[in-house]
Amino acid sequence: MLADHKITEYLDEAAAGTAVPGGGSVAALNAALAAGLTEMVANLTAGKKGYETVDEEMTVLAEKASQLRKKLTAAIDRDADAYTEVMAAYRLPKTTDEEIALRKQTIQASIKRAALVPLEVARDALKVIELACQAILKGNKNAASDGAVAAMNARTAALAAIYNVKINLRSIDDDSFVDKLAHEVKELETQAGKKENEALAYVKI
Repeated sequence: MLADHKITEYLDEAAAGTAVPGGGSVAALNAALAAGLTEMVANLTAGKKGYETVDEEMTVLAEKASQLRKKLTAAIDRDADAYTEVMAAYRLPKTTDEEIALRKQTIQASIKRAALVPLEVARDALKVIELACQAILKGNKNAASDGAVAAMNARTAALAAIYNVKINLRSIDDDSFVDKLAHEVKELETQAGKKENEALAYVKI
């Protein structure tokens, strides 16, 4: 499990001359880090003197960020596994007509799955930006810069995940599937920048 590696071990694997872990896995890692920072800001606020009026809100925010962190941490491996399935599909035999047809079908199905994993990461990364914005606005002012880093990292994660969706869409024959995802990633890309700008506007340092 990549998510169980030490940081140095993961970095070594990312730097190695192998396809896994790749950009999608790294996008999930970045989004998980952003969720963790957002959770930290909320935890530095809840129960602290001077922030009594937002205590309950920050407790709820911390829990939401925690759930996203765990989900995105799992996506570090989900993305790598999805791409491993794509590579396995391309290695299927292609001698007979039946084998060729099965190989094509398997490749297409695996690439669709490989596109859906980073799409979900991008969706979740946007949720992290929204939580980071709330944490910056109402959270501990001494941790505002941490909230800003969370928002920026989540936006980067969202865009990275979106690029991984786009590159997979180039290899998919299902026009309806491609059009649907292309429309969504375009909207996600726009919203990522908009939400990041909103979050950073609240940072007064």
